[in-house]
Amino acid sequence: MTPSESPVQSAPGAFPDVYLHDTMQRRKVKFEATTPGRVGMYLCGPTVYSDAHVGHAKKEVAFDVVRRYFTHLGYQVRYVSNITDVGHLQNDSDDGEDKIAKRAALEQLQPMEVAEKYFWSFMDDMARLNVLRPSIQPRATGHIGEQIELIQELIARGHAYESNGSVYFDVRSWPNYGVLSGRKLDDQEEGTREEVRSEKRDPRDFALWKLAEPSHIMRWDSPWGQGFPGWHIECSAMSLKYLGEGFDIHGGGLDLEFPHHEAEIAQSEAAGHPFARYWMHNNMLTIGGEKMSKSKGNFTTLQDLFGRLDPMVVRFLLVSSHYRSITEFSDDAFVSAQNGYKRLSDALQEVERRLKDAPQHDDAALIAKVQAHRETFEKAMRDDFNTPEAVAALFGLTRDVNAALGGTVGKAGLEAAQAAYHELGGEVLGLFAEGQASAQDDTAKLDTLMELVLQARQSYRLNKQYAESDALRGRLAEVGLTIEDTKDGPRWKK
Repeated sequence: MTPSESPVQSAPGAFPDVYLHDTMQRRKVKFEATTPGRVGMYLCGPTVYSDAHVGHAKKEVAFDVVRRYFTHLGYQVRYVSNITDVGHLQNDSDDGEDKIAKRAALEQLQPMEVAEKYFWSFMDDMARLNVLRPSIQPRATGHIGEQIELIQELIARGHAYESNGSVYFDVRSWPNYGVLSGRKLDDQEEGTREEVRSEKRDPRDFALWKLAEPSHIMRWDSPWGQGFPGWHIECSAMSLKYLGEGFDIHGGGLDLEFPHHEAEIAQSEAAGHPFARYWMHNNMLTIGGEKMSKSKGNFTTLQDLFGRLDPMVVRFLLVSSHYRSITEFSDDAFVSAQNGYKRLSDALQEVERRLKDAPQHDDAALIAKVQAHRETFEKAMRDDFNTPEAVAALFGLTRDVNAALGGTVGKAGLEAAQAAYHELGGEVLGLFAEGQASAQDDTAKLDTLMELVLQARQSYRLNKQYAESDALRGRLAEVGLTIEDTKDGPRWKK
């Protein structure tokens, strides 16, 4: 049974209307699932040849939120994101060195050692950003057979040809080439992305299979000789395998719209397979007002960034910007994000602290305000996943919660606020990773430990051992824990 034939496991309920910006139609459209109650999403994943950078974080967090929101609405989401571990050549061209092979030579490793090293590095970085793991994470090298089969279908239909052991897609045979990007074939300048190859019928034809030169380590047998797949063919083969024809959403960075996504559409549909129904693209980011680039010296890996910033602050900064907008990474942006995230997390922490001994109280007014902010949040997310407006709703919630905390708040009001933070800020935006079970255990242990610390400090103060009391407070500050003396007694926070 193929994914498209899989039965719906439970009868779907009524889902609210969600509108998303479809790159193909160049406008916001109402989302309608191919299969009621299910969403099939495919995201172009990384080429694992170096450490992940902040550009990867923008894309991964953006579509993680899309996935989370559909799940929040009650959809069963199959989220497929590939790993490119072969075939992606330098400058995204059809000639030159394989990116992974080049790095392997530099580090004196086997290509698959490089792929494994940077795959796990990428996964570690994504875990720190609280990005959920894909439902399926296929690798290009594990699907060579499917890629060869798709290439054979294209040759049989007259849309691809073999030349000197390589196979190319004939763009002239497919009039719809350019439908996604809006580029007309005749307007595309020849030879702008690569030197014209004599073995191609047209310089704009793109490689489906490449003949492996004698020095090329990564190679597989094929009907055309030993070689390796082109970059574009893997995504068509793997998305169709795991999501079926006419799947719902294909996502990726704006830089992949052409030629990668354009090629995916052409080769899939030319082979007779209806492809993605909606196309979503996230915009880029800038550092200090300039596009990130190694040549400009403003290239930042996530590991470097995490050395000075809480990964949740990085995620907060990313969701504070719409996925289709440019996100600015700068010192001022980081400071603002730190302050904003601290405001939300401090409010949540205080709500959970108060819950321990919360009295029964008439909290109708607070509960009504919490519900109003929930509705504002949901409305924003249904409008093309407008995370800046959704974050604004969380700040509105925080304003009202902090005002209520100035007086007496009952258990029902605190529980309503806590649920809103965890469901909207945590489950949807992914901002509160400590909401996970293991982190909750750690938090409970820290709460108990800090109660003992506060008791010890209070004992110092009662015995006029002020030097010891101040030393204890200072040591806690060194590890990011502060003690505040309030009219209700001392309390601690991160």
